[in-house]
Amino acid sequence: MTRAFVFPGQGSQAVGMGKALAEAFAAARHVFEEVDDALGQKLSALMFDGSESDLVLTANAQPALMAVSMAVMRVLEQDAKIVLASTASHVAGHSLGEYSALAAAGALTLADAARLLRLRGEAMQRAVPVGAGAMAALLGLDLPAAQEVAQEAAQGEICDCANDNAPGQVVVSGATAAVERAIVIAKTRGARRAVLLPVSAPFHHISAPADCGHHRAAFGLGENVGHDSRRRSGRLVSGPVARAVRRAQLPLPAREGKAVLTAP
Repeated sequence: MTRAFVFPGQGSQAVGMGKALAEAFAAARHVFEEVDDALGQKLSALMFDGSESDLVLTANAQPALMAVSMAVMRVLEQDAKIVLASTASHVAGHSLGEYSALAAAGALTLADAARLLRLRGEAMQRAVPVGAGAMAALLGLDLPAAQEVAQEAAQGEICDCANDNAPGQVVVSGATAAVERAIVIAKTRGARRAVLLPVSAPFHHISAPADCGHHRAAFGLGENVGHDSRRRSGRLVSGPVARAVRRAQLPLPAREGKAVLTAP
């Protein structure tokens, strides 16, 4: 049987995540402590007991979600004796989950992944002020129907299909008012649900501006750290994602690439 470990992206964060895991397992506590040290911030305190409004900020949400993913992996490895390289043939991630996948496979150190995601989050938030943009999931519409909804909702503002996650699940992204209009229109077009996502900026739409200099500086760091081939548990096989990382993850079209590595 072929197995894959898939890591989540933004929108899946929640205050309290990881707290019970840290209380129960030393391996998880060590992950959160290492991430705190790497960032020079008690991110774990924000994750466990902070406010939703602070956690949703992308500079916090991105390293926080990676930390929880890696805490789960460390518990599986150290306590359940589940070795990734011999258990899964692939790892993959959605957006920031690509970094979690790379860290899980040993291509990035935990500390480097945390610092890169902080820089990535800061750059992405710099592109659009908090509150100026939004994202919404449209459930029950295919991509062509969602594209029509986004086009009608734009009304001179930005509203694009950002993620074609699966048949019948498309995410739109853009100006807050336009995305809110898209929710209303989608419901009239037969969407089962249309809901705002808990994110602080309109990610992944093709028209989004990007702080490219800040991104390139971050990935310049990434090219020189965390790439000891002796400790890798996989090999990068997804060409589009490799190219996306090299160009600093500029806005992508609707069908988003995923990071995929194979175990040796």
